[in-house]
Amino acid sequence: MKLDLTSLESAVASLERSIKAAAAHEASLPPELRETIRSGIIQNFEVAYELSWKMMKRWIETNISTEAVDGVTRRELFRQAAENRLIEDVDRWMGFHSSRNETSHTYDQETAEEVSACAKEFASAAQSLLTALRERND
Repeated sequence: MKLDLTSLESAVASLERSIKAAAAHEASLPPELRETIRSGIIQNFEVAYELSWKMMKRWIETNISTEAVDGVTRRELFRQAAENRLIEDVDRWMGFHSSRNETSHTYDQETAEEVSACAKEFASAAQSLLTALRERND
């Protein structure tokens, strides 16, 4: 059964648009607008990250077995995704996971800047995941 990748495609595209908007205009904007754009990047990162790991899980459930991902840790899920060539680097994805957790527990200037930087790195990893899912979406 094919997975519907539409929601993940939209989330990744939205993240990429917010990153491009920041890159194109950030230097010329007043601080409050830069903060607003950064908040948008972080919001888009949160959504794209959540959809990414859930899509990995759905792919494994559909193509391997539901038992393979039932009750596993995020690291184990990422390990299985790497074994099935959906992602390349488990530790990199655990870093994204840590950044996502930061957005839930703390929101200060320094954390926002760190998560925003991570979101920019995540965009390419999410695009790679989408490519792998499209190629292996039986």
